[in-house]
Amino acid sequence: MTSEIVSRPLTFLRRGQPVTLRNVPPDRTLLEVLREDLHLSATKEGCGEGDCGACTVVLGEAVGGRLSYRAVNSCIRLAHSVSGMAVFTAEDIGSDAGELHPAQEAMLQCHASQCGFCTPGFVMSLFGAYQNSGGRGISREQAQADLSGNLCRCTGYRPILDAAETMGSLPLPAGCAVDEAATLVALKALKTRPSDNASYLRPTTLAALLQQRAKFPKAQVVAGCTDVGLWVTKLHKRFERVLDVTAARELRRVERYPHHIAIGASVPLADAFAALVQERPQLLAFSQRFAGLPVRNSGTMGGNVANGSPIGDSMPLLIALGASVVLMRWKKTAAGGEVAHRELRLENLYTGYRTNVMRPDELLCWIKVPRPMPDETMKAYKISKRFDDDISAVCLAIQMTVQDGVVQHISIGAGGVAATPARACQTEAALLGQPWNADTVTHAIAVLRAEFQPISDMRASARYRHTVLGNLLQRFWLESQGMTAINLENIQTLEALA
Repeated sequence: MTSEIVSRPLTFLRRGQPVTLRNVPPDRTLLEVLREDLHLSATKEGCGEGDCGACTVVLGEAVGGRLSYRAVNSCIRLAHSVSGMAVFTAEDIGSDAGELHPAQEAMLQCHASQCGFCTPGFVMSLFGAYQNSGGRGISREQAQADLSGNLCRCTGYRPILDAAETMGSLPLPAGCAVDEAATLVALKALKTRPSDNASYLRPTTLAALLQQRAKFPKAQVVAGCTDVGLWVTKLHKRFERVLDVTAARELRRVERYPHHIAIGASVPLADAFAALVQERPQLLAFSQRFAGLPVRNSGTMGGNVANGSPIGDSMPLLIALGASVVLMRWKKTAAGGEVAHRELRLENLYTGYRTNVMRPDELLCWIKVPRPMPDETMKAYKISKRFDDDISAVCLAIQMTVQDGVVQHISIGAGGVAATPARACQTEAALLGQPWNADTVTHAIAVLRAEFQPISDMRASARYRHTVLGNLLQRFWLESQGMTAINLENIQTLEALA
C-alpha cells in the first residue's frame, strides 16, 4: 500500500457502545475483524463465500427514524462497509445476567441445535426477523424464507422452524431488549466526515461519489460486497483502494414515476425485489430464490447488474421487463464540474464475459424498469441444484401480451446459456405476430435452443442447459393454458397441509 493513502478508522456500535479500530485494511472482512481483532468467536467461519450462513450477524441502521435490522454474511462483507452502523453478533443479544433472547431460548426449548456450529447463524437470522416483527415473531412460512441463507448440515430444519414459530410467544427479558431510541442517538453521533484520500472511500452524496470515481478510476468499486468478498476470501485478491457506493443517499431510493420505477444502485436486493414484486406479485417466489436473505440484504441489484455475471438472476428478469440502465460520471466544466449521464437498454451494457461499455470514470447509478403493461403475462424461471440459496444453471424470464389469440408483445431474457445475460431476439421474432398456439410454441422452442450455445461446467452440462431452455418455454406455454401444478412452488407439502 502506498504511503499517500490514509487508513480511515472503522467505527461502529456494539452493545450500544462505539467501537473504533484503526489501521483496518480496505479489503479486510467483517468476520476477520470480529473473530481476530475483537475475539468474538461465536460468529463462525464456515464456507467463506456467503453460502452456509454460519457467519451471520445483524446490522442495525437508521431508516426513516427507526432502527432497521438486516441479517448479513460477515464472511464476505468488507469491514469498512459497516462504518456508522450497529453490529449485533450472537454474543450481543443475551443479557449481561445470562438471560437468553427469545431467539436463543426458542432454539433451546425446541431442541433445535445438534452439532451447534450453524446455531449462531440461525439465531442471528431469527433475531433479525424477531426485531423487524416488533417482537411478534414470524410464521413458519415466513421462517422458511427468512432462513433460506442458513444451512444445517445435521438436517435439523424442523425444530429450527419450530423455534421460529415459538420465539414470538416467549417473554423478552429486560436485559435483552434493544434500546432503539438510545441506539438511534448513538448512531447519529457516529457520523464522521468522509476522507478524500482514504483507502476505503464511502461518499455520502452522488456528486462526491462520481468525483471520487473520476479521481480514482482504478479503485475497486463495491456495493454489497457479495461478489467482491468472494474475490477476497477465495481468490485472495488484495485492493489498495476501495470505492463503496452504498452511502450515496440519492442512490438508496426506489423512485416511482407514471411509466417506470427507478431503482438506485445502492438499494439492497431485498428492497429492489420488493419494489418489483409490488408491481408484479407473481415474481415473489422467484425473488425469494435469489441466493439467501443475508445475500439479498447485503447485495444490491445495481451491483448484480454492473458485475454482469452470466448466471446472475437479476439480469434475465430485467431484460425481459425492458429495463434500462443510467450510467453517470463527473464531467469537468469551466464552472468546476457537473454530472453527465447516458441511458441504454440493459442487454446493451455487456460486451463479453464480465465486460461492459462503461468508461473508467463511469458508474451504474440507476435501473429503470417499465410499469406493467395491460394484460401482460410475466413469468421468471430458475433452475438450480438446490431450490433455495443456490446459483442458477439456467434462468429464463418471459414477458408477453396476447390479443385475439396473437402475440402482440414478447420479451425474453436468458441467463446461464451465454457469456453474458442475453436477450433471445431470434426467439422473440419467431413469436411476435404469430398465433399463440402449440405449433407456434414448438417452432419457438427449436429457435430458442438454436439461439444459444451453452457450455458445460460444475452446475450443468451444455446438453442439460440446451434441453431445459426449451422446456421452460414449453412450461410457459402450458401455464398460459391453465396448468399450474407443474411448478414446485405451487405444490404444498403434507406438513404445510397439516
